[in-house]
Amino acid sequence: MMDQKDCFFLGKIVKKFSFKGELLVKLDSDAPGQFIKMESVFVEINNNLIPFFIKHASLHKTELLRVKFEDVTDEEAAQALIGCNLYLPLNLLPRLTGNKFYYHEIIGFQIIDTQLGPIGTIHGVNDQTAQALFEITHKDKEILIPIIDEFIHKVDRSTKTIEVTTPEGLIDLYI
Repeated sequence: MMDQKDCFFLGKIVKKFSFKGELLVKLDSDAPGQFIKMESVFVEINNNLIPFFIKHASLHKTELLRVKFEDVTDEEAAQALIGCNLYLPLNLLPRLTGNKFYYHEIIGFQIIDTQLGPIGTIHGVNDQTAQALFEITHKDKEILIPIIDEFIHKVDRSTKTIEVTTPEGLIDLYI
């Protein structure tokens, strides 16, 4: 049985594509093309991760993945999966290097500002806003810093630190 903590969120099944059971998946990825060759995926059904084998997958309008599962052969079976989340085991994530990172991997990293020094520890990432935000614990307060390439100087996985330069006054809003 695969445990959700050993997986990463891949995307959500958003709608049916054909009457033959094909589905469209909105992927949580900048590079959906890297997931075309998947052989299987875990579908979350009633809080359980169920493996589904993929017959074929292709990109649909660049940001959606069109998927045909082996055992989903009609509209009714496909309809039952709409809204379900898809997961893959963490070991299938392509390794990122340099200043690129997955949100789940930086939880617990320290944020160090080039002007102000250590700011705090990342306890979460809010990606529900137009601009994703680092959620940082600083003493008993929360600091939000936009995740913008221009702000991020260095991601050091060995020391679990991220060096940033924030606009003047941003941190002061919180402390």
